[in-house]
Amino acid sequence: MFSLSELAPLNQHQSRSKLLKPWWEVFMDYLVVLMLMASVLACTEQLSRDRVVCIPLDPLVIANTSDHRSSASSDVALTPSSKAPTHIPRNIIPNLHSTARGRRTHLVYQQYVYISQVCYHEALPLSSRFFPYIALLQSLVLVASGSFWLHFPHTSARIEHFLAILAKCSESPWTSQALSHAARQENIQEKEVMEERRPPQPHPSSTSSSPPETRTRRSSIDSGTDSPLLKRSDSASSAAPPSPCPSTLSCNSTMSSMSFGTRVHFSSSKPLLVVNSPRQGISLDKSDGEQARALFERVRKFRSHCESSAIIYKVYLAQTIFKLLMVTLIVSYTIPLLSSFSFTHTCHPEEQALVGYTTFECIHVLSSLLHKLLVAYLTLLGLYGLLNFYTLSWILHSSLRQYSFHSLKELCSLRDVPDLRNDLAFLLHMLDQYDPLLAQRLSVFLSPVSESRLLEESLERRWGEENLRAMTSVDAKGCSKLQLVALPRLPPALFNLSQLQVLKLELITDARFTAQISNMTSLRELHLYHCTAAVDPSALGVLQERLEVLHLTFTQASEIPSWVLSLRSLHELHLSGRLSSEGGVGRSWALGSLRQLRHLHVLVIRGMLQRIPGELCEVAGSLVRLEIYNEGTRLLVMTGLKRMFDLTELQLQDCQLERLPSALLALTNLRTLDLQHNNLRTLEELLSLAHLRRLSCLRLAYNRVLALPASVGVLRGLELLDLSNNQIQNLTPALFTLRRLRRLLLAGNLLEELPAEVKALQLLTELDLNGNRLESLPPELFSSCSELRILNVAHNSLSSLPRGIAALSQLCKLDLRSNSLEELPAELGCCSGLHGGGLLVEDWLFLSLPLHVRDFLSHSCPPTNSEGHSRPESDSFPYFSPTQWSFSSALESQI
Repeated sequence: MFSLSELAPLNQHQSRSKLLKPWWEVFMDYLVVLMLMASVLACTEQLSRDRVVCIPLDPLVIANTSDHRSSASSDVALTPSSKAPTHIPRNIIPNLHSTARGRRTHLVYQQYVYISQVCYHEALPLSSRFFPYIALLQSLVLVASGSFWLHFPHTSARIEHFLAILAKCSESPWTSQALSHAARQENIQEKEVMEERRPPQPHPSSTSSSPPETRTRRSSIDSGTDSPLLKRSDSASSAAPPSPCPSTLSCNSTMSSMSFGTRVHFSSSKPLLVVNSPRQGISLDKSDGEQARALFERVRKFRSHCESSAIIYKVYLAQTIFKLLMVTLIVSYTIPLLSSFSFTHTCHPEEQALVGYTTFECIHVLSSLLHKLLVAYLTLLGLYGLLNFYTLSWILHSSLRQYSFHSLKELCSLRDVPDLRNDLAFLLHMLDQYDPLLAQRLSVFLSPVSESRLLEESLERRWGEENLRAMTSVDAKGCSKLQLVALPRLPPALFNLSQLQVLKLELITDARFTAQISNMTSLRELHLYHCTAAVDPSALGVLQERLEVLHLTFTQASEIPSWVLSLRSLHELHLSGRLSSEGGVGRSWALGSLRQLRHLHVLVIRGMLQRIPGELCEVAGSLVRLEIYNEGTRLLVMTGLKRMFDLTELQLQDCQLERLPSALLALTNLRTLDLQHNNLRTLEELLSLAHLRRLSCLRLAYNRVLALPASVGVLRGLELLDLSNNQIQNLTPALFTLRRLRRLLLAGNLLEELPAEVKALQLLTELDLNGNRLESLPPELFSSCSELRILNVAHNSLSSLPRGIAALSQLCKLDLRSNSLEELPAELGCCSGLHGGGLLVEDWLFLSLPLHVRDFLSHSCPPTNSEGHSRPESDSFPYFSPTQWSFSSALESQI
């Protein structure tokens, strides 16, 4: 057994599928039902009442009256056969006025029943016996073929999906609110048009004729087009609210659907009103907005799926042709059957031995009824065939695989609705035959303008000015920063943040800067991470005057916006992505567009270049710093560097360089040279850098340098030398002739000893020897390098620490972890800069110090320290608080 609730989905699907049935389909369904009822009635009558009644005929009477059979066939007298009993006189002639009624035949009831059954099968034609059953089967076939296209497996899924989407579109609050908003906009536009067309001062004599003219003009404005869907009464012109249930298609929804058509036309003439009015008329909550956006995406996917094929159209066409052929076939063999239905039949059974007669006159009881039912059946079938012929002509003469909102596109708001094709177009054609307003409601979710308005309304609700201000933070430079990630477009409230200085946009699909960016008076830095932003002409001028720093992250060079090359006030440009080496940084840059960047000081490129772009020479007069992070691609051609005379800082990292580039000789103003993360094996070319007298910082870390040549001594102006993570085993004495050297970074090498000549570096403030093979430190380091403030000797093999360390009064950071020390000298207490976390050592080794020294080193720095005693920043030695120091010491002791 099953409950009635299980049949609810079937009834619901049937009620929804009627939306796709035009009037002729409905009419044909009723005709098929009538044909089915006629065939069922015939079958019922035949099963319950169908029979024949037979009486025997006298052969002599038949012979005597053979000449008058045609006139007296119905009143012929019944006479016995030659074997009839002899006691009946032969000269008896039937007399209608006699008292006798008929004649005796000596047949019993069972013989009449028997002979009637025999004659029913022998005398009646097949059409009289089987017509009701044939008609019933034909009707069932027509019933099945009438809705086959709705239940065919390949079409039913699309149709059900389409009906579900249509129901969601009709019930969505966004549909009603968008249409009601359009109605208000249309009313405002109509009033403006009326005011423009109204005569300024009507003449008194024409007063009587002006009202009819006004009424005529108003009716033409209200109609808008010749489509009957767009006609409305005067009472509906006051922007009545939409129906609470959009699916009921009330009068209000009709008015709203019509009025949506003039929204964009009004926005084109009055853009400010359209931009500000959604806040007044449209207000969706968060869940309704998300459902509407999901419905837009669902409609988009369904459209792409249905427009790929026309299976529904083909099945419907095949179904129509099949039904027309069926009707033709049925009519061709049914019309000749009309003459076979007769009331009287002559039967000649071969049962004379049983009944004593050879000929019987029989009547068919239902012949008249079956004849009338057959005529009615053929009449209904003819109407059914005419409707199928009309359907086929409609299919062949109409472009059902193309759908364009003809009447709706006359309204400016729906001009953006795209033309549809294939199955989706066919479904909308069928839907128009039921109610064109349903297609108009679906067009709301096909309109890009409608989707844009929904996104704007959603952004205004979720990303309001208060929320954006709450998301604003302060970066390390003290600038206010805002980061927006994965939004469909920029929130309108963003342009009201006048104090915002740094804006980061990541993965925003449709970012556009409008003229309202002029309100962001403090904006100086912009980050675009995989975000191809568009800029209006009015906004471009603002960016050209104010924007100073721009970060671009992209996949291909073609994604770089063209407006970037026109930012004449830009100071820093950071490019990260795959850059083509043919024709410059990108193929679009080979036209010399960099000339407009007259104030560009810093250019950072993270890509895969094979040559220095020659177009960079166009900004050589202003470019001060150039950074190239080549991501492991070998940089082959660097001749472009020779023209950058004013370059003061150059970084060429991860460029697979094996020697120092010869192009560096032309950079006479260079102060910082960074060649980290390359494949440098020898530094013999350092001698050629002797004339770079302003070079003060040289970073060669993460290379494969085996030895430091004596030519390093020619770099007299060096203040920082970074040779970390190389393969250096010995230090040349020429290194210690660099009297200005303040920071020497030698971590991650193979040094076994530190020469005593290090005492010549009296200005040294930081020495990093982490990760080497040192067994001892020279006492001269502590006696001569009195300015040393940072000393990192962790991960070596030191067995003892000289007591002369007390002479380093400026020392504030000392790392002794992972060595072979057994005790620490008590002189560490004389290094006042080490208290408060400046000493990193194992916990057990720290306990070897006297108690008063441990207490001194454990206490934090007093808050009244002067600026001269502040802790310096270091690349190799991080600062730890006392809590972090205790944790590190305990962790090292456990290890």
